[in-house]
Amino acid sequence: MRTYEDSYRHKGLRRQLVEVIRQKGITDERVLDAILHIPRHFFMDSAFDKIAYEDRAFPIGESQTISQPYTVAYQTQLLEVKPHEKVLEIGTGSGYQACVLAEMGAQVFTIERQKKLFDSMKTFSFPKKFPSLKFFYGDGFEGLPTYAPFHKVIVTAAAPFIPPKLVEQLRPGGRMVIPVGEGRVQRMLRITLEADGQAKEEIFDNFSFVPMVEGKNH
Repeated sequence: MRTYEDSYRHKGLRRQLVEVIRQKGITDERVLDAILHIPRHFFMDSAFDKIAYEDRAFPIGESQTISQPYTVAYQTQLLEVKPHEKVLEIGTGSGYQACVLAEMGAQVFTIERQKKLFDSMKTFSFPKKFPSLKFFYGDGFEGLPTYAPFHKVIVTAAAPFIPPKLVEQLRPGGRMVIPVGEGRVQRMLRITLEADGQAKEEIFDNFSFVPMVEGKNH
């Protein structure tokens, strides 16, 4: 069961969490402000209520996790999201990252391949406060060509390679942030689609994500 009470204690813990990730090097105040305003405990089972604001990942079922807040902030900062931009998210999971992006004013299109996790979003009231947030059941490697092009793409699972269809769905000047690697550790990459169609690649820190898998899981 989820709980939907956002108490003074929860808000105080969020402020502490924001200071923790600020000290770890997150400098974008818009990212920190979004994390301050999104009740992370809403996205987890109530059993995790007392530890929901620790800076670590937690299981959410279907062998998936809600990402560590620092990781969410890190990817979001690299993405440099601006209000009203169209953002494609690969791997809805708990919906937490999507809500952080929506809180920052982005128009978010998020894909989940796990049917149970996708279905759980239908009965989850909190994301409904963001009319600009749209959920899709599908294969993340395919993206959403119908809604392309996107200003930004964010991948929240470890990709074995950079999916070419996701690069194709970026608009010129668009950016994708994606962890790439097949081992236990991945490198965070930022791909920028140049005006001439070339993809520029920047390499950042190491992270550990659950694997990105092709196809849909019923």
